[in-house]
Amino acid sequence: MIYVDADACPVKDEIATVATRRKTQVTMVCNGGLRPSPNPLIETVYVPEGPDVADQWIADRAGPGDVVVTDDIPLAARAVEGGAKVIKPDGELLTERNVGQALATRDLMTDLRSADPFRQGGGRPFSRADRSRFSDALERVLRTLPEAQI
Repeated sequence: MIYVDADACPVKDEIATVATRRKTQVTMVCNGGLRPSPNPLIETVYVPEGPDVADQWIADRAGPGDVVVTDDIPLAARAVEGGAKVIKPDGELLTERNVGQALATRDLMTDLRSADPFRQGGGRPFSRADRSRFSDALERVLRTLPEAQI
């Protein structure tokens, strides 16, 4: 099963393409605003509005043999702790080895932004190369899972 933190996910089309090719179930979790997919492999779950409600829903279900697609580092940490494989939309894999550092960096950046309200900027624009890296990473991760779990 692939669980997708879908509200701001830029790679929903790539997920659908890979999931269809690999015949893998996908659950897109969002607060609303996402149209259900006609693809029978893709389920859309709408959760109530509120902070981290979608994240909680995914974290409560994802475990060994599952893949979680998210850019949310706290959700990624919980999913990794639960035994799931985690991929960020840019194709970066988050594992037990690097998710702690990702959490620390996220917390540091949050502190820096709150200390300097004039701090400008954000991440770099999402690119075609990011989409390609993501698709390749998702294919690789799905290949490592036993067929019975996909």
